[in-house]
Amino acid sequence: MIEFIDVNKNYGDIVGLSHANIKIDKGDFVFLVGPSGAGKTTFVRLILREIEADSGKILINGTDITKLTRREIPLLRQKIGMVFQDFRLLDKKTVYENVAFALEITHEKRKQIKKRVPEVLELVGISDKINRYPKELSAGEQQRVGIARAIINNPRVLICDEPTGNLDPSTAMDIMNLLEKINLRGTTIIMVTHAKDIVDHFNKRVVTIENGTIRRDDSKGEYRYEMPTDEDFYIKLKEEDKYV
Repeated sequence: MIEFIDVNKNYGDIVGLSHANIKIDKGDFVFLVGPSGAGKTTFVRLILREIEADSGKILINGTDITKLTRREIPLLRQKIGMVFQDFRLLDKKTVYENVAFALEITHEKRKQIKKRVPEVLELVGISDKINRYPKELSAGEQQRVGIARAIINNPRVLICDEPTGNLDPSTAMDIMNLLEKINLRGTTIIMVTHAKDIVDHFNKRVVTIENGTIRRDDSKGEYRYEMPTDEDFYIKLKEEDKYV
């Protein structure tokens, strides 16, 4: 499904991702964890071709996306759904219009949009909010709209960037149960998170990135990474002094 083969990405002298090798199969649910600045965002942006790898290959369904032309990139992104921590809904559009918008930009026929949107809203449990505006919804309901919008095009991959970060624990668990339901329908999910309790509770595959390197890949893991030592801290501080 997704495979990184010796992928490297640097930002000047700063390492974004170093010699990354990993394979994510269809239907996997992967928690991507690690400290801030570890390389998680770089990993995701490379999959979306928002940035280009310096070297290596990134295969999605057997296609090396590092070789895509600029015109081919939008088609790639249509096959990948994105769920964000801050929801990113359009305030002046209703729930229906927010979700329908994702189909409209792909020039889907109006008849299909009218059929598909209610189906997806039913799946995520907010069909009764179809004519509401984002400001009239709770945080959990807004995230459900965000998920509906992300899956409306039947993406093969769903990338979730801290999807529970703005939610209370109970609502976060509801959203996680929804994501697990979507995963069981065959969608591959990659979830970037710092939520230790969620990672430990769901016992999914856990990939740990530290300092741009994939340190661990546990099939049924828990949230853990090595905290930097005092020596590591002072070395990093000294390196950052070069840019001040």
